[in-house]
Amino acid sequence: MSEKELRVSKIKDGTVIDHISGGYALDVVKILGITGREKRVMTIAINVPSKRFKVKDIVKIEGRALNAREVNRIALVAPHASINIIRDYDVVEKLEVKLPKVIEAIINCVNPACISNSNEPAVAKFYVESEEPLLLKCHYCGYILEKADVLQQL
Repeated sequence: MSEKELRVSKIKDGTVIDHISGGYALDVVKILGITGREKRVMTIAINVPSKRFKVKDIVKIEGRALNAREVNRIALVAPHASINIIRDYDVVEKLEVKLPKVIEAIINCVNPACISNSNEPAVAKFYVESEEPLLLKCHYCGYILEKADVLQQL
């Protein structure tokens, strides 16, 4: 290891979210409801060099597993992330985050006139028009949500 490298300690048990789009680690932390006041070790690395993408972010959380809803929400801001489950310092499972073609009941349409925002029993539903840049089309009104619209709701 050269003197210019920074070594981050391994976690014993928990989750490592790697290959987050550069600059979006804090959004991932927000999705997970992490405030920093939890009594667990966490590492957040932002804009670190990456061979796969010029820069990436990494979030390591000791003693924390993710549920399916959290993984789906992470996919909205980091569609190329990978999730490593760590047990006794070893990676026991590696999951690739995948943005589904249809997103239901995770975010709301920002069009106030959309039926999904009325008292009707219509669950918000979107079709992924594009991953990069993120563009979601509302099933009901056709409104296009951009990444900024999504980030405001997370």
